[in-house]
Amino acid sequence: MRRAITALLALSLVACGGEPRVRVATKNFTEQYILGEIVAQHLEHRLGHVSRRFGLGGTLLTHQAMVAGEIDVYPEYTGTALTAVLKQKPVNDPAKALAIVRRGYAPLGLEWLDPFGFENTFAMVIRNDDTRITTLSDAARAQAWKIGAGYEFVRREDGLPGLRQAYGLRLAGAPKTMDLGLLYQALEKHQVDMAAGNSTDGLLAVMPVTVLKDDKHYFPPYECALVLREEAARRFPALRPALVELSGKITSDTMRRLNYELDGKHRPAREIARDFLRSVGLN
Repeated sequence: MRRAITALLALSLVACGGEPRVRVATKNFTEQYILGEIVAQHLEHRLGHVSRRFGLGGTLLTHQAMVAGEIDVYPEYTGTALTAVLKQKPVNDPAKALAIVRRGYAPLGLEWLDPFGFENTFAMVIRNDDTRITTLSDAARAQAWKIGAGYEFVRREDGLPGLRQAYGLRLAGAPKTMDLGLLYQALEKHQVDMAAGNSTDGLLAVMPVTVLKDDKHYFPPYECALVLREEAARRFPALRPALVELSGKITSDTMRRLNYELDGKHRPAREIARDFLRSVGLN
């Protein structure tokens, strides 16, 4: 697998005549493609030297490519790095999670920049039937809930079992398990009263729903930030300052809207990234 990545990158270098380029990579889902395009276009404005290596695969494959020096920068999530890469237990404090992954990645020659400003973690979502319910503690006091969730969330310890214990959340019958793509449809049709989605799902930008605040910080933080290869930062002195300009620029609401632009409206990622950069004065 590593040989395949190396061969692909070598071909791209030949195609651009051997000109040195910053290699921007992503994993293989909607949010990553959008973030990768934002990073690539921003670097094209600042440096002019960019090679896109989007959709490499999952976390471990992309991390392996970084360690091997085959890519230079990509977006990652603190909770994912902590558990999947560093093999440590999740922590609930966002600042502590970021500090741990920074220490763990430093010996590999990899730097975590300050986060974009959003996290992609679990999100418990209800219809806007009762505007008084805004937190998970509110929901636990209010009623028993018909919950819809993916198969994994119902079983994993840091999913529904732990959530019920942390908040004393009451269920109205057994949870309904279904594919993640059906959750919001089931919520809209009143087949469930609460859905376990992801905090940056695009549909959350357009549906009349409330994302309940995790006021006890039960779910581990999954802040999104750029991981940068230190050798690339030395090779391209303008690279790190350019990337730092993106820190703090994307809220959770913004990321939901951007995801919906691709998944819901089927706009090209290049257009979405271009419009976003203009909106924050970086184009």
